[in-house]
Amino acid sequence: MSKKDFFEDLTIIDLEAPENESDSSPKQAAEIDQAKENDPEAPIGDTTIPEEEAAKPSRKKITPRTWFHISTLGIAVFVIVFVIARFSNFGVYIDQSDIFEDGAGEYEDTMDLILPVDEEFLEGREDDGITTIVAFGNGPFADDRYSDDNLANLIADETGAVVYNCSVAGSYLAAQEYHLLNSTTPMDAYTFYWLACLACNLTDIYPYNELTTTLGNEAPEAIRDTLQTLADLDFQTVDVIAIMYDATDYYMGNYIYDISNHSNHLAFTGNLVAGIEAFQNTYPHIRIIVMSPSYAFYVDENGNYLSSDQYKYNEKEDILSTYCIYQGDMCSEKAVTFIDNIYGTITEDNASEYLKDHLHLNQKGRQEIAQRFIYALNYFNE
Repeated sequence: MSKKDFFEDLTIIDLEAPENESDSSPKQAAEIDQAKENDPEAPIGDTTIPEEEAAKPSRKKITPRTWFHISTLGIAVFVIVFVIARFSNFGVYIDQSDIFEDGAGEYEDTMDLILPVDEEFLEGREDDGITTIVAFGNGPFADDRYSDDNLANLIADETGAVVYNCSVAGSYLAAQEYHLLNSTTPMDAYTFYWLACLACNLTDIYPYNELTTTLGNEAPEAIRDTLQTLADLDFQTVDVIAIMYDATDYYMGNYIYDISNHSNHLAFTGNLVAGIEAFQNTYPHIRIIVMSPSYAFYVDENGNYLSSDQYKYNEKEDILSTYCIYQGDMCSEKAVTFIDNIYGTITEDNASEYLKDHLHLNQKGRQEIAQRFIYALNYFNE
């Protein structure tokens, strides 16, 4: 083979050729080679840009910096819109009738604590088939004492139990003075702790009668019969003690809790604990069921009913629910049953339906309280 023939058979590849040329088909490549041989000066391919392509605007690439500014602007707009929307509804008054147009709703989360008596304290005891209950407290049990819709009588009718109503109208829990015989605060004798002392034979009936004489016509209804019942009743036959005091201590601004002495009978919870301890030490077989106060309204100087969850009485202790919360805590500490009425029975939302005034239960309210007590009473029955 001659040198001339060798070079004629070589195919020359143009590394700077346009992409469309390198990507062309074999037929197109042959045509291009033929064109080069005929006219080396001729341009390869059609370099003329169509008019419609020339008319199109060129596209610029969006840089990361531009994306950053767009994103920042979008976030800023969202924040501004959100703030405006929130402030446009801030402070708008909503009537309770709008909130509860579908009903008051129900509290699912209560402080109920339902416990039985420890089995060891029931060993060797025979069930006489009669449920005997002694009721302590003030208004809830004492109001309309002899009527059929009295709380103690409702419980007796519903359960068939024998119920001794030892409540005292106008009484309270937190004693005002340390000692029993004190003519300046004779109603202290009818707090739960001092009545428990009488029932447990820890004191004589004499000072109680002395203080009742001091009260004269202001002595609570049937108080002498109540005192005599507590002094004479054989508590070995008692199965259950029911305790319910209303919001009287809240209205009095009584001391709620003594952190250094949980059984300080000068405190709302301490008086309750001291009385419970007296019964647990003397009659450990008795099941104790404590019922919290039901909801009660705060009453301002003009007689308006306001929320007791917002106002303290005379700026002394705390709001009503605080009394109930501490009461529940102390029942847990002493391992006795606690029924949360303020959130589970008669609440701020439905109180007007169950109260005669700011405090006292109407007939419907007593029925609700009775059903809650009976529920706890029978909780462990098969």
